[in-house]
Amino acid sequence: MNAVRLSVREKVAYGLGDTGCNFVWQTVMLFLAYFYTDIYGLSPAHMGTMFLLVRFIDAVTDPIMGSIVDRTRSKHGRYRPYLLWMAIPFGLACMAAFFTPDFGPTGKVVYAYVSYIFLTLMYTAINVPYCAMANALSNDPKERTSLQSYRFALSTAGGLVVAMLALPLVDVIGQGDVQKGYLGAMAIMGLGAIGLFFFSFANTKERYVPSQEAQQSVLHDLKLLMKNNQWRILFIVNVILLTGVVLKGASTMYYVNTVMGRPDLATMFMVAGMLANIAGAMISAPLLGHLDKPKIYRVLIVASGFLSAVLFLVDPQNVFMVFALVIILGVVQMSTTPILWSMMSDIVDYEKTRSNRSLSGMVFSTNLFAIKLGIALGGASVGWLLAASGYVGGAETQTESAVMAINLLFTVIPGVFYASVAIFMMFYKLDNAKLDQIKAMLTLDAKQKEQVKPASHNAELG
Repeated sequence: MNAVRLSVREKVAYGLGDTGCNFVWQTVMLFLAYFYTDIYGLSPAHMGTMFLLVRFIDAVTDPIMGSIVDRTRSKHGRYRPYLLWMAIPFGLACMAAFFTPDFGPTGKVVYAYVSYIFLTLMYTAINVPYCAMANALSNDPKERTSLQSYRFALSTAGGLVVAMLALPLVDVIGQGDVQKGYLGAMAIMGLGAIGLFFFSFANTKERYVPSQEAQQSVLHDLKLLMKNNQWRILFIVNVILLTGVVLKGASTMYYVNTVMGRPDLATMFMVAGMLANIAGAMISAPLLGHLDKPKIYRVLIVASGFLSAVLFLVDPQNVFMVFALVIILGVVQMSTTPILWSMMSDIVDYEKTRSNRSLSGMVFSTNLFAIKLGIALGGASVGWLLAASGYVGGAETQTESAVMAINLLFTVIPGVFYASVAIFMMFYKLDNAKLDQIKAMLTLDAKQKEQVKPASHNAELG
């Protein structure tokens, strides 16, 4: 069980899988709320409620998918085959979500629910095994942080492609028909995602797949995780963090169009943010990889909250200052993301020492549910707050209360969510010293070729 240094090629190949995911993820984050209210024709309140209700399905499907992955056996491994099997259905789901049918008011609402649920299910089916695969590529915490840095740099590059090309593609393909333009743009994004998943599958290798374990029910595995206090902390952190992220992301188009009054800057605004995110992901491992994960994460996430809130004090017409703060925030915030995801891998190792169960799929699927729950809460809150403030989709001018609500949604409110994450991270105890101890235990157990007895390591961290 000696640590293996991954090649740059394999790290890139793994990261490109998330580039494919982000062709859709960033489109959903940046455009779906706006698409539903201003293009598709849903009311803001209806859109927000739909985003939240669909998460109840995820509450069931995410842990089930994690359990399925943990039990998968194939000639391609445990996680990689899903990149092959689910790539095409995922690409089709992307296109379906941005299609505007002529079904009448009720039919359009039904189609919106069905297509959004389909997209969510396909995202779960491919993203749960993809995320869990990081543990099978390397058993070294530092290598995993490096792997996640590559992943999120390339993932954000996918978002950059979306930011640069999505709206121009809508214009070129639609030729004045915005609904047609969105469908065509997403068809191209979906095809790109399919190709990248195939490439990722072909150029990665699973090395550390746990040996066959006694089969347990999904409920049994969930109960094990719920007793893991470190897992509970990361679950809560992901819900709070992604609520803030989506509040900011989903209000981006509204902020540029309504608060700044500069729709001509929309593409440039998003591109600047994406480039900042790429820089943040790239510097994360080299600059921060040797530091204590929980400590540096707390410092950077508080800084993110402060920078986001300060933007409220900037005159929206001061384009230079707005761009400068958005870029600095993007670098700081994204530098925390590889650290957070490598912590999820650490939870898998910690769970192995406390229950002798390898629950990589379950750990990542439950945290992905937490992320999607945060996305739902953020998306629903945007819809509800816009409705409460009197925002009218497609109107040339908005009320003063609507403008203020959008400004707060993009600045202060997400800033409060970011900073509050640090409070929960104070109770996270898997620091570098503890991780070295866990790695030594797992290495010793592998060498002795005997399983760790659950009773010998089931004490919870204080």
